[in-house]
Amino acid sequence: MVDKNKIIELQMERQCITSKADMEEYTELYRDMQPGQNVYWNGFGDPPSLTYRADFNDIEFNRERQRKRELIKGRFSGGNLGWIVPEDLELLACMFRKPLDKLTERQSILWELIEKEGPMTIQQMKENTGMLVKEITPVLHRLQEAFLIYEDQYDGEWDRGWYRFPEMFPDIDLLKYSKTEALKILIKRFVYRNVMFDAQMVKSFFKVSAKEIKKALTELVTEEVLKESNGEYLLKSDLEFVYSKNACQVKIPVLAMHRNDFLVKSYEHVLKGKYTHSYPDSLYYLLIDGEFHGVVAGKFRYTPEVEDVILDISQEQAELRKDEILRAIHVMCGEENSIKRYQGEEI
Repeated sequence: MVDKNKIIELQMERQCITSKADMEEYTELYRDMQPGQNVYWNGFGDPPSLTYRADFNDIEFNRERQRKRELIKGRFSGGNLGWIVPEDLELLACMFRKPLDKLTERQSILWELIEKEGPMTIQQMKENTGMLVKEITPVLHRLQEAFLIYEDQYDGEWDRGWYRFPEMFPDIDLLKYSKTEALKILIKRFVYRNVMFDAQMVKSFFKVSAKEIKKALTELVTEEVLKESNGEYLLKSDLEFVYSKNACQVKIPVLAMHRNDFLVKSYEHVLKGKYTHSYPDSLYYLLIDGEFHGVVAGKFRYTPEVEDVILDISQEQAELRKDEILRAIHVMCGEENSIKRYQGEEI
C-alpha cells in the first residue's frame, strides 16, 4: 500500500515548499507549473508568482523575464490568461487553441484592421472602427484564444499592442502536436510535481475534457510511464520511493495558499466542494502538514477582509496550532488586516 506521508513528502520537495528553489531550480519548476498566474486578487498587474517556492523575489525575477520577453502572455487553460516560456508556446498553443472556422463580422473587422495597419492598441482600434471598448475586448479575447493575434504585454503599462500571431511567431506550427500528444507531455510534468493524481485533478488544472484526459492517461499507462491503481496515477519511476518504509523526516510549514496557486488549482474541485460557507469569498486555503485542512473565509475588497478561519482538524489541534495558523494567514493578507474569527469565535 502506498504510504500517504511519502507522497506528501515528495510532493512538497518537488514543489520546492520544504526546500526553496534557487533560480535554476525555479526556472524548471515554473516550466512544469505553466501557465503561471499572479497572486489571486492581490496581484493585479503583477507578474506571475510561485508563492512560497523561491529563495529570492520571484515577482521581480519574473518582471524582468517579462521585460525580456522570456515570459509571454496568452490564453490557455479554459481561456484564462497565463504566462509561459516562449519555447513552450508551440506545445501549449496546440493543447489549448480554440480554432475559429469562420470569423464573425466584428472579428473580421478587427482582424483585417490589424492585418492592414499593423500592431494596434485598443484605443486605436476604437478610433478606427467606432466600436466601443466593451465591444472590442471580447472579440480580441476570442481571437487570442484561436492564436490569431498576440497581446504584447512586456511591462505593466495598460496601453499595449495587439499583433497578428504569425507576425510575432512566424515559426510556430499550430498543428505540430495533436491534443493528446501535447496533453501527455503536460501530464508528465504535472505528475512529477504532484507525485500522485487522478483524472479530476488534471481536469481542474488544465480545463480539458474528460475524454481527452482518459485517452492521454490510457496511452501513458500503456507506454509504462504511469502506474495506475484505483483511479490514481503516479510515475512508474516513483514506485520504489513511495512504497518504501523510511519515515518522513521533513517538517512542512503551515501555509495560506491563494486561489491561483498550482496546488490549489490541482485540487480545486475538492476544495470548492469541501469548504462551503456563508461568506462571499474563500480567500485562501490552509495547507497544514502538507494537506488542505481549512479555508479562510471573508470578502475581497481593496484588501482581503478575513471574517473566519474554518478548519477540519480536531479542536485540540486547532487550539495548539492557532498562532501558527494565524501567522500563516497574515503572511498572505498582511499584518495590518485583522482576522475577526477563528473557528467561529471572535478573536
